[in-house]
Amino acid sequence: MRDRLIFAGQLLFTLLIAAFLIVPAALSMLAGVTANYFRGISSGFTLQWIVQVWDLYADTIGRSFLIAGTTLIVTLVIGVPAAYALHVRGGRTSRAIEEIITLPLAIPGLAIALALLLTYNGFSDFRRSWLFILTGHVVFTLPFMVRSVMAIFSAIDVKTLDESASSLGASPLRRFLDVIVPNARPGILAGSLMVVTLSLGEFNLTWMLHTPLTKTLPVGLADSYASMRLEVASAYTLVFFVMIIPLLIAMQMFATWGEVRK
Repeated sequence: MRDRLIFAGQLLFTLLIAAFLIVPAALSMLAGVTANYFRGISSGFTLQWIVQVWDLYADTIGRSFLIAGTTLIVTLVIGVPAAYALHVRGGRTSRAIEEIITLPLAIPGLAIALALLLTYNGFSDFRRSWLFILTGHVVFTLPFMVRSVMAIFSAIDVKTLDESASSLGASPLRRFLDVIVPNARPGILAGSLMVVTLSLGEFNLTWMLHTPLTKTLPVGLADSYASMRLEVASAYTLVFFVMIIPLLIAMQMFATWGEVRK
């Protein structure tokens, strides 16, 4: 009886927290398909606000996915080998490098953006391109990839695996690609999920780095709330959720599938 009461209390608490998070978002999305927000559902439903959002901000959606996908590729290419090298070598130097890599976790996004603006102040063409935002996103998300992969390396005997493959005549590159990376797959998938999520939803850093021609989804959402009808901003929220949630669910399912296969 006591266990049932505890379970019921935990379930009720979870549902309350979920409602606290979901209900406001649901109401906002509902306003995006309502003809008049202030009259509510009685004003009828319409898709005109969604069409208007798509006409005005379709480019921000594609750009957001482009930046998130490229950020993921760059963090994979840099982060996985870096995590492997830091774990295998160890020592004070590796720990110092690891702390430097993870510094963006402790620094506000606005501070990172300001540092990038000062660093690349003389590169006007670069600053006006989406590659400038990509640079900021890589700096911001790389620590999550490195940490996730290093956590997996700490749980498995990487040196034994590497030495075993070496004794069979495998080259360093072949050992890394065929032995190390497959065993680090859970950490890579977890890091990838965090990188894509953070890149798609990052606002503070992106807001400082963007130009009117390089807006992303979160920046466009903020602009729509500030300068347009509430229905348009709510429709933008709906479009944001429709585009993002299926992607995150698919990545989570892929990560779960990878765990089962392993």
